[in-house]
Amino acid sequence: MLGKINGGLIGVFVLVCAGTMAQANAQQTSEWPSKPVRFIVPFPPGGSVDPLARLTGARLYASLGQQFVVDNRTGASGAIGTALGAKSAPDGYTYVFVFDTHAVNPSLISNLPYNTLKDLASVMIVGTAPMVLTTHPTKSYKGFADLVKLAKAKPATLTFGTVGSGSLGHLAMMLAQNQAGLKMVHVPYKGGGPALTAAIGGEIDIAVTSVAVPVPHIRAGRLRAVVTTGEKRTQSIADTPTLIESGLPGFAAHAWWGIVTPAGIPGPVLNKMHSELTKAYNQPELHKQLREQFSMDLVIGTPEAMTKFVAVEIARWSKVVKEYGIRAD
Repeated sequence: MLGKINGGLIGVFVLVCAGTMAQANAQQTSEWPSKPVRFIVPFPPGGSVDPLARLTGARLYASLGQQFVVDNRTGASGAIGTALGAKSAPDGYTYVFVFDTHAVNPSLISNLPYNTLKDLASVMIVGTAPMVLTTHPTKSYKGFADLVKLAKAKPATLTFGTVGSGSLGHLAMMLAQNQAGLKMVHVPYKGGGPALTAAIGGEIDIAVTSVAVPVPHIRAGRLRAVVTTGEKRTQSIADTPTLIESGLPGFAAHAWWGIVTPAGIPGPVLNKMHSELTKAYNQPELHKQLREQFSMDLVIGTPEAMTKFVAVEIARWSKVVKEYGIRAD
């Protein structure tokens, strides 16, 4: 009899606890955000990650009435800012806007101060886009064939800049050089903006960035597009051929943007943030802006899909890092 009473009391206690936790979660979700939210951008202004974070923050401010503050923490191909995010409190008030380097850094940086898959919770893949090789308009090569011819005539003299050693642009160029049978010199920068500035100033021969960044410079005549890395031509620079069209069959590589947050974030808060982001990116005006200004193919995926995607990308590009002996800056 006593056992039945104790069992009943335990059952009541469990139900009360469950109800209390559910009430606490609901309250936490309804109150979020009750203070400014930090968006860590691990790259400098001038690239694509910074304006994406700022556009996102403006839309969320409009819908949630809270400030979303961009905090640029640059260096180490995005690892410095991401490490800061990984070590932040998992309370739903810190998010990191990551670029494709996010999946390369685990194999590139031996002492990475965080575990990409364990210390960070996925929020979503925002979108993907091909990369583009751009150059100063005064350069003699008009297309990829001209570039190959010149690079073969002067091995290891032409330079190409990317957002950092081990960035997707760097890895893609290593594969493209191998396939085309040429050798160029890599010059790493801390972001797409600095790499483009160097190309505009004639400091490097080629800048390799996502299509999102150089389009305004191309339209203004400050840069000339040479070739893109997608399976098909990009609408924003439709007269620029792909590497596939230019003699590298089957070659394709894409930049991508995503959002992560410290692992351990309360599920209801993560779900609310994901829901708000989804509504923001699906607003017709912003949706159009990201497609036209960033040349971005929007994904707006689930947290689970991003986790799987990042794991696949880590495995894919770690092979390239090892094969070519690529090291961090």
